[in-house]
Amino acid sequence: MLLRTQVIVSRTALIALASLLAVGCAGEAPPLASPDAATEAAVSQARHITVHKTPTCGCCGDWVEHVTAEGFSVTVHEHDDLTPIRQRLGIPFQLSSCHSAEVGGYALEGHVPASDIKRLLSERPEATGLSVSGMPAGSPGMEVEGYSQPYATLLFDTDSATVFARHNEGVSE
Repeated sequence: MLLRTQVIVSRTALIALASLLAVGCAGEAPPLASPDAATEAAVSQARHITVHKTPTCGCCGDWVEHVTAEGFSVTVHEHDDLTPIRQRLGIPFQLSSCHSAEVGGYALEGHVPASDIKRLLSERPEATGLSVSGMPAGSPGMEVEGYSQPYATLLFDTDSATVFARHNEGVSE
């Protein structure tokens, strides 16, 4: 997605250059899309999440509601088997959870909080994506009244994973 963002901006720059040349030749420039519009389109595209889940998983729908409430647009695709999706996205088996997603050129696995996704898109680290493996109680979509577990969101690539954020610390299991 980062490449696509650069292409959108580059295309806008080319249109602006062509318009400036046209002004010199014809004395009048055609209307342009403002750079702000191109930036807004790129940001909007980066805030769109494509979710892959099985038809029978209810907590995945709760996670979709969480990220939608936090300002992301979402498209959901249901699959009987997520293994090929995870392989395509580069999600290691040991980090798998109940659903996979794509946003801004990154993979997401499991109940990743929207705040972590926003930070990922803001910082743009060199990585494959984020994972909350398993289905920890108290993570978005896995809320249980009166009970939550500490958990970590991991930043991963093909060879390693590091803690990106910790949640529900100080909560006893």
